[in-house]
Amino acid sequence: MRLFRGAVFSILLSFLLPAAPVAKACLGCHAGRAAQGGLDLAALPYSFDDRATREKWIRVYDRVEKGEMPPKGVAFSKAERAALLASLAPAIRKAELADIAANGRGPLRRLNRDEYEQNLRDVLRLPHLDIRDMLPEDREAHHFNKVSDTLDMSRVQLTAYLDASEAALRQAMATAPAPPPVRTVRVFGTKLFPGSRSTGERESMFFIKDNKGINVERERAAPWTKEQVADQTIEMGLFRSPGWPYGAFPQGYAASHTGQYRVRFAARAVLQHPGFQVSDAKQAVPMTLRRRRPTNHDIAEDVVLVGGVIEIAPRQQVYERTVQLNAGQTVEYGLLGLPVPQVDARAGQSGSYRYPAFPPGGQPGVAVQWIEFEGPLAPASWPPESHRVLFDNYGVAPAPANARQEAGRLLRRFAVLAARAPVPEESLRKFERLIHARLDSGDTFAESMLAGYQAFLCSNEFLYLREPGGHYAVASRLSHFLTNGGPDAGLLALAREERMRQPAVLRREADRLIDSPAFERFARGFTGHWLNLRHLRRDDPDKRLYPEYQLDEYLVDSMERETLTFFTSLVRENLPVRQLVDCDYVYANERLARHYGLPAMEGANLRRVALGKESPLGGLLTQAAILKVTANGTSTSPVLRGAWITDRILGEPPPPPPPGVPAVEPDIRGAKTIREQLAAHTKSAVCASCHVKFDPVGLALENFDVAGRWRTRYRGLTEGERVSGIDHTGHDFAYTNAGAVDASGVLSDGRRFQNVRELKSIFASDPRKLARNLLRQLTVYSTGTPVRFSDRLEIEAMLDACAKDGFRTRDLFHALIRSKIFLGGQ
Repeated sequence: MRLFRGAVFSILLSFLLPAAPVAKACLGCHAGRAAQGGLDLAALPYSFDDRATREKWIRVYDRVEKGEMPPKGVAFSKAERAALLASLAPAIRKAELADIAANGRGPLRRLNRDEYEQNLRDVLRLPHLDIRDMLPEDREAHHFNKVSDTLDMSRVQLTAYLDASEAALRQAMATAPAPPPVRTVRVFGTKLFPGSRSTGERESMFFIKDNKGINVERERAAPWTKEQVADQTIEMGLFRSPGWPYGAFPQGYAASHTGQYRVRFAARAVLQHPGFQVSDAKQAVPMTLRRRRPTNHDIAEDVVLVGGVIEIAPRQQVYERTVQLNAGQTVEYGLLGLPVPQVDARAGQSGSYRYPAFPPGGQPGVAVQWIEFEGPLAPASWPPESHRVLFDNYGVAPAPANARQEAGRLLRRFAVLAARAPVPEESLRKFERLIHARLDSGDTFAESMLAGYQAFLCSNEFLYLREPGGHYAVASRLSHFLTNGGPDAGLLALAREERMRQPAVLRREADRLIDSPAFERFARGFTGHWLNLRHLRRDDPDKRLYPEYQLDEYLVDSMERETLTFFTSLVRENLPVRQLVDCDYVYANERLARHYGLPAMEGANLRRVALGKESPLGGLLTQAAILKVTANGTSTSPVLRGAWITDRILGEPPPPPPPGVPAVEPDIRGAKTIREQLAAHTKSAVCASCHVKFDPVGLALENFDVAGRWRTRYRGLTEGERVSGIDHTGHDFAYTNAGAVDASGVLSDGRRFQNVRELKSIFASDPRKLARNLLRQLTVYSTGTPVRFSDRLEIEAMLDACAKDGFRTRDLFHALIRSKIFLGGQ
């Protein structure tokens, strides 16, 4: 009889349970060619040495432990369930520990492209090196792009790494006998803008003298007089934010060489009134500088923000920033939060623009009187430090008398600077032979050395991270975890002294890195993948339904900074992990204050703002960035939001939907509520059994629209109360306020909530679950290997150690860093 033959019969005996209940519970569905889910228990060996077989048994264990299998209605007592789990767990753990002892917890891990760029920046002393986009995008698994199994190496990738490393080395090497000359160029008056007009009608930009617009009488500007061109008191007034088509940079300036430039400009915040009259503003206007080439706006151009946000005060001041420019680039003015006039604004008038009505009191903007460029700024010495990394004290075009001997010395010196651990002499000889071969072929000394350095930077000595065993590997793991880069001199010194595994040293060094500016790279990398912040700009809100969000980069940038600041503060201030989902404060600026309905604020910088007891805000779940990445720009979906939260925040990823089941299509007419659509979608018992676990969680967030702003009614295009007007792009809009939002629900365990505040309280009441999930995410990110079955007991031990203080976030980091999972076996 197939149900009881072979491996399965031995399992049933090992349970010491009657065969019939277990066979009835499991083998009725999971045996033979028609086994559900492709899991044939009758043919599955009761052996855990083979990894693929072990993974299947782990899947069985997890489904049984969660109560998902056997399904409801199948007789299977608590005692039978406990006996099955108690039999499987020790056997799986024993086999896995043996595998780890023989092969390590995880394989070698290639640096991803972010880490590779940062390692090159550190080694070559090129803090602004930009080679990341020369490398193929890294594949992801378990939410991150740091997982060993997906960081493979193909011929295409190796070619890209060779090209990127060569570009970096050539940027590091000096080829001129002296640094480029430093030029100072000041641009003023009518030369502060590419022309006399900006796209978006005259209100978008005009020149100012004595607080009055000049040359504004007609749509097409008159030629400037010689006196006007020479007038240094004329200001350029800008009253719009960037948005294609757009080009707002001074005339006649482009960087002569790649390097650092000091940019100074005189500006004031102003208000525009009818008739092109201006006055000093009542509060600051935020702006940025944008690095770009001075090309026509019809030419595609990569624009990069540099210098951070600058608050332009009402009275004229001089502002200064040091920025990195590539040869041929200039800086563009980028004001935040102002109108963005777009083409074809007037019905029936192709190519037309319309500047929206001024707000009460006048339209904010900035008046610039002059801008000055100084650069490229000379390095402290010449050749620069990057050149000395490659050639020590040799100047440009090095040609030592004993080339072979010097090549060996410089190679070994470079290996000490670049490698994260001592390099075996046998490996160094391979690179040395390559350099000698290039010398023998007639290449210059510099080119021969670059060939050897390039090979080293693309070898396993530099490109791969090893599973910790010794102190150097621990130093590398710690630095790549907390800074996305290689170990600094302090960590390497501790590794040489064999102190990197000491608990007190680990704690001190982890604290040092967490408190350093480099930790911001961790925060951006970790939240970019765990919380999907890297996709924040992926789905633009539907301009028919949400015209107020069109081209509002100020809002999106503020969203991103809010979540980054919030998570960083949780770690640095060692706050309880429950605050991930429920806290009594937010980080906000003037734009977020308007978005969230908070009291008015001034300025672009984020500040902590206390919330009232009745506020729905506080924690990740109600942050605009999270609510935006979990919507599609047109509609909110409780399915998507609920599944995302149960996976990313609670650590309970839902199974993939059955094949052939369509997604819930949004009803943009406003005729049906999302509850009505979900009810139709989940009529099938198969669908409902999963949706009951996450749909209620998503329903609790229905009071937040696609950009995370509070609402009480849905928007549509046909049904409901009509709302119309002109948006900040100058376009007409019309939408409807349709059905009312109902954010109540019942969780799968029967607990009820009326709104998101009550749901957050439910989640916050189980901080151990939140801490467990965060530890699991950090484990993947820091080790490159997902949590293994044998890791689970250690993670629970970490949680036990952190429980007495309320599972504080920084404590969780320290618990992981001193664990065997992080440190490896020894």
